[in-house]
Amino acid sequence: MSETMTKPADAATAYPTPTPVTFARGDGIGPEIMDATLRMLDAAGAKLALEEIRIGESVYKSGITSGIEPEAWDSLRRTGVFLKAPITTPQGKGYKSLNVTVRKTMGLYANVRPCPTFHPFVATSHPDMDVVIIRENEEDTYGGIEHRQTAEVTQCLKLISTPGTEKIVRYAFDYARRHGRKRVTCFTKDNIMKITDGLFHRVFTELSREYPDVESDHQIIDIGTARFAKDPTQYDLIVLPNLYGDIISDVAAELAGSVGLAGSANIGDSVAMFEAIHGSAPDIAGKGVANPSGLLHGAILMLDHIGQPEPAALLHNAWLRTIEDGVHTADVKPVDPKSKPVDSAMFTQAVIDRLGQEPRTLAKAVHVAAPHTAAAHRVAKRPAKELRGVDVFLDWDEDDRNPDVLGKRLEAAAPESLTLKMVTNRGVKVYPGGQPETFCTDHWRCRFLSTTDGGAISHTLVLKLLSELDQAGFDFIKTEHLYAFDGERGYSLGQGE
Repeated sequence: MSETMTKPADAATAYPTPTPVTFARGDGIGPEIMDATLRMLDAAGAKLALEEIRIGESVYKSGITSGIEPEAWDSLRRTGVFLKAPITTPQGKGYKSLNVTVRKTMGLYANVRPCPTFHPFVATSHPDMDVVIIRENEEDTYGGIEHRQTAEVTQCLKLISTPGTEKIVRYAFDYARRHGRKRVTCFTKDNIMKITDGLFHRVFTELSREYPDVESDHQIIDIGTARFAKDPTQYDLIVLPNLYGDIISDVAAELAGSVGLAGSANIGDSVAMFEAIHGSAPDIAGKGVANPSGLLHGAILMLDHIGQPEPAALLHNAWLRTIEDGVHTADVKPVDPKSKPVDSAMFTQAVIDRLGQEPRTLAKAVHVAAPHTAAAHRVAKRPAKELRGVDVFLDWDEDDRNPDVLGKRLEAAAPESLTLKMVTNRGVKVYPGGQPETFCTDHWRCRFLSTTDGGAISHTLVLKLLSELDQAGFDFIKTEHLYAFDGERGYSLGQGE
């Protein structure tokens, strides 16, 4: 293959007005890889007006539990672009994940992680893998809504919304179109979580009809993950809810050869954040051996986003040529066992020295400007909502935790117009007609429904029920209203019901 030589773009000519970008050096190896990345961006002709903010461990320890100084939000709103090095979150209670805070506060709903392999220059068991993981970034269990409810039981709420799902699914299909991806696969666990994951799957199916030029399919997350780990080449683009996406994207990066090589984009309607997917690695900080590739790849995604594809392509192709030439840091396992790693500074300079060169074996990187437009979602008529009953959760540890004793006491306490339908423990029905082998904790869900089949009840009746339970000596710790929407049940049945 002949080698094409060009010169880096003249930034002053190509981009006369610098693009404002907020950046943060972070913790651990963060300052080292950020400085290396900024050197490479400058050498490639990226035209950036940089604003630095302080985040991470020092901010946490100053008493700001979010890990980001209040004035930093003004910079993010002003620039709309955030290049972030990894940070260290102190261990202990009270410290929230900064990544999650920024993503949710600024509405960064789409996490995008391209995961190609670099065979035969980086060791991998899947030389033809080239997959993109698009993960919903704001909802699911990452709402961080958790409670300890009894001495033995804790809970975490899983929240999936229709507009949130529509945004991420549309983004996935639009991304597939822009980047020539042929198929979008959705992973959920809707055979178990029929309402939450069921909503994600249903919206995916509905919106896929608007993209007839892109193939689509759905798989259950467990078997899908197994198939992906065995042969990732059968996947092109995968879209998932938050928790599954977090796991699968790290699996994909590791299968590609090294988590240290992968960058990611976090896209919102008004702000976007770009970063490496690895952590701050404090154990190697200051040793000059950190790999800047992950953050560099995040920065390359940033250049596309802000409309500077020329330096993005120059950097990407120079990096590919560097890897082809056997130049790598210690975290990358090369195919050639005789290949010796270089330090961070040498690797950075090697990329800069190859600006204008293209890979000879690996596919040439082609970049186009990909500015993001605000997501639209369907405005649907609100369904008729009717209260059919209530689940009352109890902390109850009496009478050897005998469900029959509890059930009979609850029936006696139920006011007129409400009937005890069932009692479950950890989701399994234990009254009436439970099985003696079922293990019970001190946490009970007690379902009360209207005595009229399918009939509506009032909030006043729910309050009366709680008053009766309180007078009967029960410790109720939570309630969940049981609604029907346009006559369709909006709550799950108990296991065994």
